[in-house]
Amino acid sequence: MAFFSFLIPCFVIGTDIAFSCQTTHDFVDASSPGDIVIGGLFAVHRKMLRPEEYPFKPAIQNCAGFEIQIFLQTLAMIHAIEMINNSTLLSGVTLGYEIYDTCAEVTKAMASALRFLSKFNSSEDVVEFKCNYSDYTSRIKAVVGASYSEVSMAVSRLLALQLIPQVSPVSSAEILSDKIRFPSFFRTIPSDFHQTRAMAHLIHKSGWNWIGIIATDDDNGRFALESFGVQAMANNVCIAFKELLPAYLSDNTFHTKVDHAIEKIVKETRVNVIVVFMRQFHVLKLFKKAIERDVNKIWIASDNWSAAVKISTLPNIRKLGTIVGFGFKSGDISTFQDFLRNLLEKPTDNNKFLHEYIMLLSVCAHLEYHDFQTCISNQSQDDLLQNVENKHQIWKDGFLNANIEPGFIHSTILAVYAVAHAIKRQCKDRNCKDPSAFAPWELLEELKKVTVVDDDKEIMFEPNGDMKTSYDVLLWKEIDGHMEITTMAEYDPEKYDFIFEDEEKKKEFLDLKKVQSTCSQHCRPGQMKKITESPHTCCYECVYCPENHYSNQTDMDYCYRCNNKTYWAPVNSTTCYRKTIHFLTWTDWFAIFLLLLSAFGVLLVLSISVIFTKNLNTPVVKASGGLTVCYVILFSHFLIFLSTVFFIDEPTEFKCKTRQALFGISFALCISCILIKSLKILLAFSFDPKLQNFLKCVYKPVPTVVTCTGIQVIICTFWLIFSTPFVKQNFSMPRAIILECSEGSIVAFGTMLGYIAALAFICFIFAFKGRKLPENYNEAKFITFGMLIYFIAWIVFIPVYVTTFGKYLPAVEIIVVLISNYGILCCTFLPKCYIIIYKQETNTKSAFLKMIYTYSSKSAGSVAVSQVSLDSKSSSSQATNSDSCKSEKNSVNGNCHFQVPGQRLIKGKALPKNTARSEPRKRHSSI
Repeated sequence: MAFFSFLIPCFVIGTDIAFSCQTTHDFVDASSPGDIVIGGLFAVHRKMLRPEEYPFKPAIQNCAGFEIQIFLQTLAMIHAIEMINNSTLLSGVTLGYEIYDTCAEVTKAMASALRFLSKFNSSEDVVEFKCNYSDYTSRIKAVVGASYSEVSMAVSRLLALQLIPQVSPVSSAEILSDKIRFPSFFRTIPSDFHQTRAMAHLIHKSGWNWIGIIATDDDNGRFALESFGVQAMANNVCIAFKELLPAYLSDNTFHTKVDHAIEKIVKETRVNVIVVFMRQFHVLKLFKKAIERDVNKIWIASDNWSAAVKISTLPNIRKLGTIVGFGFKSGDISTFQDFLRNLLEKPTDNNKFLHEYIMLLSVCAHLEYHDFQTCISNQSQDDLLQNVENKHQIWKDGFLNANIEPGFIHSTILAVYAVAHAIKRQCKDRNCKDPSAFAPWELLEELKKVTVVDDDKEIMFEPNGDMKTSYDVLLWKEIDGHMEITTMAEYDPEKYDFIFEDEEKKKEFLDLKKVQSTCSQHCRPGQMKKITESPHTCCYECVYCPENHYSNQTDMDYCYRCNNKTYWAPVNSTTCYRKTIHFLTWTDWFAIFLLLLSAFGVLLVLSISVIFTKNLNTPVVKASGGLTVCYVILFSHFLIFLSTVFFIDEPTEFKCKTRQALFGISFALCISCILIKSLKILLAFSFDPKLQNFLKCVYKPVPTVVTCTGIQVIICTFWLIFSTPFVKQNFSMPRAIILECSEGSIVAFGTMLGYIAALAFICFIFAFKGRKLPENYNEAKFITFGMLIYFIAWIVFIPVYVTTFGKYLPAVEIIVVLISNYGILCCTFLPKCYIIIYKQETNTKSAFLKMIYTYSSKSAGSVAVSQVSLDSKSSSSQATNSDSCKSEKNSVNGNCHFQVPGQRLIKGKALPKNTARSEPRKRHSSI
């Protein structure tokens, strides 16, 4: 009811109108009778003159600033109506029109709208107030217009009172899509939502993110600014500054604010892209100032002026830089161009616009093209009446065709045809010769269902009243010294993308990217943005992506982390790289070296086996425990050398389990056999009766070897069952994955090694006690030395193993295995091989007996020194011993061993009398 209260008085257009508007008929600028009348609202003049004297009177004033482009839109409406009347579209029903000039003023447009609302065929132009306008017959059935969104908003609110359909070919403000506030508004163009989204998309795709905006301070400008701001934010585009210019040229502050806007553009040196949402005459004033200041930027033009010929023909327009705009998609307007060529033949009585244009031609004909255009735009209606008195009527061929903006012309014709198709649907079963045959609100319902064929495509209004047509992306190019407006691409609102006709057009688009318009330099791939203290997200510093992070696009807000442990990235990386798998390979030089050492060890074992086999019955071999024991020891050495193979190449579950178990059991077997040899040596040459008795009890070769080795087998078996070794990926290195064997249980691993060390220690003690036995046949001191090598190797191994990582960790184990194995092998067998090969004269039975005799003599002499006197019963003891020799035999070789004071017999031969009593009572022929 608030809106109704605005119209409660009866609005009557008075007859006492100042200047040229003396009657209501004078208020109509172009008209033609018809069965059904359509209204038109166009801003043919850009401003309305203000009266100078006070007080102001509520009268319609004259206008100034003839706009050729909008004048052409009125002609397009007239041309479309004439074509419809000359066709069979409406089957004998003719369309008439009443076109009014809004002068780009809401107040004047409202006055025109009131006339549209006035009752049809009334004696007075009166708008009747009614609570229900269902049966009300208004002067017109539909309205085409207005030229500007702000005017359309005001007019649409009035027309909605009677639900009179309004179809605008130009007004693009997004708010007009709101059917609650503007239920009867339609348009044959997309809304600014699509235009601002296309602009933001173009700016983003060109790599710009720091821009300025200039708009008019009216509803259209503010709505466009708001819509673009949302789209810019969605495309990561920041607005450096916003400048609003007065919507009306009559505003006294207009020129001051233009100067301020130019100053802002010049000052912001990093802003090289300016988006302009303004009317053509605003842009004209702005560009004239910009040319004076040599401002060179990229200008993004809205649909209002993107195809404005009068702006493109400005002198030195090329100095402004590059102009890219969005214009409404145009169609075939060849028939309209023919209409313009025959325009001179049209009567001017019912078309004040045409009459004024002809007068303007007469006044400005002597001027050059651009001055001629300026002259037309600057003449007021009052000045024109004074200047045209003595002028001859002329016609300037081609001027109107040269000023056509195809998108506006096409959308205007489309609007008229949309209304005509709605009328056709309404007149199917009605006599539309009668103006009261249907009401405007009935036509509104038909208009929602209309389908228009345009360029072989069917288009219709969407539920919000918009026609979703595409945009032409226009590029202003200098061709042959003149600025031409060319189509660079097509923007499809549905696909949200640009469509290029050919590669040349695409290259033109790509050339735009060469211009930089950013608050900060673009962050290259491999970098990320670090926001500074600026409130704008587009102002930042570029920092390198840290290690194991990457960025693969320009201006990324953050770096991606390499997705798992199998990838890595260096600092400033654009991608992640797969980590290389590291392990000790067969081809690694160090592995080859260790394998050669193992192979040499195997050959050494085989060589020793051959040597011992060939010299089976020699004293040296027999003194080594016999061939069986030697073969077992050599076989264990062979297995130890073989176990090193399992430490090389890619680890597997089988290798991890086998290598430690094989090494541990083999080494335990080897040490067990050497332990038996140590016991045997000590047993043969020990002179201590107590030790002899202990060694006799302990010395059980086969059970001892089986027991000692079996314990290690049990340890390894439990280890493999309950905490088996497995393959592990070691991620400790930043760029590599080390495949290694995890021991499963450090306790089990330590127990295995500790057990071997315990056996070796016992062996070392026994061997140490027999280290002074006969030289050529004495293994004890070599076993002692071998055990020392073993202990040193493994003592050094522990800290090295703990502190080493990487693929050479298995090599550390191989080295210590080889050192300890070589040490024991060489100390055990090489001295004997040396005797067998190079000291053959000592490897005989006689040499062996002589060595024993010499050793016994020395030992007996050392004991005799400590004796005080001989036992008086030595003679009888000797006799007793001689008798007992017959019955007491050595269990090893059957030799008779007996001891008498001062004498010792070996195999029935008497030893010197000074032989000590403490000499061994038993000897084994194998020693």
